[in-house]
Amino acid sequence: MFTVAPKHIFIALCSLFLFYTVSIYTRTYNYNHNKEMQLKLAGKGKLVWPKYNCQSCHQIYGLGGYLGPDLTNIYSHPKKGNQYIRTMLKSGIRQMPAFELEEDEINALLEFLKSTDASGNADPSQFTVNEFGLTETNEN
Repeated sequence: MFTVAPKHIFIALCSLFLFYTVSIYTRTYNYNHNKEMQLKLAGKGKLVWPKYNCQSCHQIYGLGGYLGPDLTNIYSHPKKGNQYIRTMLKSGIRQMPAFELEEDEINALLEFLKSTDASGNADPSQFTVNEFGLTETNEN
């Protein structure tokens, strides 16, 4: 029968701990500066949204007006996306006026819609309002 002395276990665990500690502190820190800039731009876009009263016509996650479409997942829509949204903001269509947004406001709003799109999916037709006035997803 094979037995291991407690001091050998202790030495092995200490060695593993030291190896793990050294590997963590010597690993290069991969800070994504671009991600921070995208988040700041999305934050500015979140301020552009109410500035031009977008929520009065459009919805995000089913909350907002009903005149325009829900924009929760418009950025990843196969037939829409960045250029489509940019065109709608500049030229307008039917009920939507051509807003005279600055280029930085358009970029910020696009980044906001992109980050909203990345946060999840929403299909307002699948939502119901319960007796407390809260929105729930229908489980079919």
